[in-house]
Amino acid sequence: GTAAEQRRAGQGTARTNATMMMKRGVLALALAALANTAAADNTCVAMSIADYGVVTIELADDQTPVTVANFLEYVDSDFYDGLIFHRVIENFMIQGGGYTSDLKEKKTNAAIVNEASVGLSNTYGTISMARTSDPNSATDQFFINTVDNTFLDYSKSSDGYAAFGTVTDGMDLVMAISEVKTHTTNGFSDVPKTSIVIESVERTTCADAVTSAKKNLRKAHARVAPRHPVH
Repeated sequence: GTAAEQRRAGQGTARTNATMMMKRGVLALALAALANTAAADNTCVAMSIADYGVVTIELADDQTPVTVANFLEYVDSDFYDGLIFHRVIENFMIQGGGYTSDLKEKKTNAAIVNEASVGLSNTYGTISMARTSDPNSATDQFFINTVDNTFLDYSKSSDGYAAFGTVTDGMDLVMAISEVKTHTTNGFSDVPKTSIVIESVERTTCADAVTSAKKNLRKAHARVAPRHPVH
């Protein structure tokens, strides 16, 4: 109870507090480093489209791991090579990855769980999984949003469509494709009159300028989108 003892006790408490603060600081730095590593570890793919060029996409590995792993399984097996964008609707999206140029469907892997509730928002420049009315039916087909289609996001009243990546380069090519002339053929509507062929989809190194590229995507493409089902 002496003044000297109280001083020593106070010093001990101060040291303990300082140590705890240091530990918290180190932990915060470690967590920040982990977060940065996760962002840096996102996978990027280069989609080569005949007569158009290359569209680069950064996948959201950390947010939608099941969807990304599924997509990369198709990528790594060259599944998409030679397939087409079979459904193109201006001011909405371009959809592909399931059919050959003569509209024959390729055999797919098993369907995956819908990660729309944890995925990205279906805004301009994002890539999402197409599916049937069954929320957990997505396999190989995907679509790229050409406007903000947030009505496709998960909500209390909708299972949503899982957006799992963002175009970081070549969005001008996507927009050009979205404006091609289409027709109805073999029971398919909105089919480009001239086939839009995916030559290949391959893993690539994510560019350093991904962040600035994302900012450039925002431009003036927030037009109201018509409500089309994506199947």
